[in-house]
Amino acid sequence: MELILEKLAHIVAVARGNKAADLLIKDAKVVNVFSGEIYKAHVAIVSGYIAGIGNYKKGKQLINAKGRYLIPGLMDAHIHLESTLLTPSALAKVIIPHGTTSIFIDPHEIANVLGLKGIEYILRASENLPLNVFVLAPSCVPATHLETSGAKLDVKDIAQLFENPRIIGLAEMMNFPGVINGEKDVLEKIIVAKKANKVIDGHAPLLKGMNLQAYISTGIDADHETIDISEAKEKLQAGMWLMLREGTAAKNLINLLPIINAFNVHHFLLCCDDKEPADLLKEGHIDHLIRLAIKAGINPIWAIKMATINCAERFGLKQLGAIAPGYKADLVLINDLNKFQVEIVIKDGEIVFEEGVLKTPLLPYVEPEVTNTINIKEITPDMFKIKIKGKKARVIELVSDQILTKSLIMEVKKQGEEVLVDLERDIIKIAVIERHHATGNIGLGLVSGLGLKSGALASSVAHDSHNIIVAGVSENDMYVAVKAIKEMQGGFVVVENGMIKAGLSLPIAGLISPLSAKEVAFHIKALQKAAKELGVRLKNPFLTLSFVALPVIPQLRLTDKGLVDVNKFDFVPLEVE
Repeated sequence: MELILEKLAHIVAVARGNKAADLLIKDAKVVNVFSGEIYKAHVAIVSGYIAGIGNYKKGKQLINAKGRYLIPGLMDAHIHLESTLLTPSALAKVIIPHGTTSIFIDPHEIANVLGLKGIEYILRASENLPLNVFVLAPSCVPATHLETSGAKLDVKDIAQLFENPRIIGLAEMMNFPGVINGEKDVLEKIIVAKKANKVIDGHAPLLKGMNLQAYISTGIDADHETIDISEAKEKLQAGMWLMLREGTAAKNLINLLPIINAFNVHHFLLCCDDKEPADLLKEGHIDHLIRLAIKAGINPIWAIKMATINCAERFGLKQLGAIAPGYKADLVLINDLNKFQVEIVIKDGEIVFEEGVLKTPLLPYVEPEVTNTINIKEITPDMFKIKIKGKKARVIELVSDQILTKSLIMEVKKQGEEVLVDLERDIIKIAVIERHHATGNIGLGLVSGLGLKSGALASSVAHDSHNIIVAGVSENDMYVAVKAIKEMQGGFVVVENGMIKAGLSLPIAGLISPLSAKEVAFHIKALQKAAKELGVRLKNPFLTLSFVALPVIPQLRLTDKGLVDVNKFDFVPLEVE
């Protein structure tokens, strides 16, 4: 108590101008996210907090802002750390220079593989970083009963997680049919979160009408799956916080900006959801979304609000997201509101990035307990043969730049009862192999839109249970690709004529690399080049492929247990009579 009292008394003394600040930022154009104003002032910082904004004179350390803009540290309202393929420290190393000081993560990818052990690894690996890593407890592990996951989190596990102060909410409730239908185990998780005073994130793609009302009535109050204005309007009218998403696979920001106005801007946040290293290195992080919004005509202060105070208020973080007395000194100096180039980043009152240099060494953190997670039964090329009696079959159609798929019914090419690939119509084979318990489960299907003319692509990243997914023209190449994934203990691979053309190992849970962002991006580029040489048209085929196994986003999906019609939330046969 005495230490806290002494610290607070010191902050008050600095705020009154009686004592020198630890850090004084002079001549900054302060962006006030409360009043919407920009004004020139000095900012006094002490013990990691902002003591005051005004005509302060004394500071042990000085930053001359020279009229540059001072804004709060940026926040990503919803990101899956595993989708970056990076460890927490490697991610911090690439996003801090872009002004990000806080991220809100849902570690359900690693939880689906390793359960509590995976979440505990993320918590340990993200400790003591110059980045706030706020973790939400995964709500759907497994995501559904329609697939086989490596682990399960029940209500007791979630209650246990809530005892950790770094777990600030219940992550996206993807099982929206379970919520709407009042399923006991789903509602129990929501009740546990409410009792613990935790926020509850939503996942409500295309949900409308009374079903949307039922979903929100449980206390779920945020969504990042909105893709059009009418959907956004209905969710906004129902009181939802809308997270505008712009990632590697899903890009919805520009489409939704027109709905924002002075009355509702406080209810919008910015997020990436899923973003790969190459895009982080090329575009940036939340700063990229702000630039896009400003270029599209959004008031720069509104854009900054969506990435700072709105996010902090939604998550109940009272000392983050603004430049005001008593707030944490997580700050960013930028040169220009429109260009939005980050020049200095301050975290907890310390300069962590300046003049293109990260001041804190960040080393990867790997534990043996989160490796060696690929466990499959022996497979043969014949396991990828597909047989039907009739002429028609369901085909998963991929949609460029979206994670939605379409469900097609097509007459397929056959030899006897065996279904053949049809390169003229871009219909090839796809399979999902269970990789956690060596059950031998293999889901078989057909996919269109990949463009593959030869060989096979395989990945151990396949949302959300992260079984092995493989698409190919040749059964033998599909076999070789899956075998390579097993030998690497997770990763991505491109195979042609039985030879590996490119690969990237992801030894941490089969999801994460210990390499740097630049190294991972290099390997991903080589994989994409190899895939393109085999005819693939998609910019990022592995990311698109990784969502084909996700049975909670419309329309047609494939898991290790079979084809799933998401609208029916049930299995459907490949063959159509």
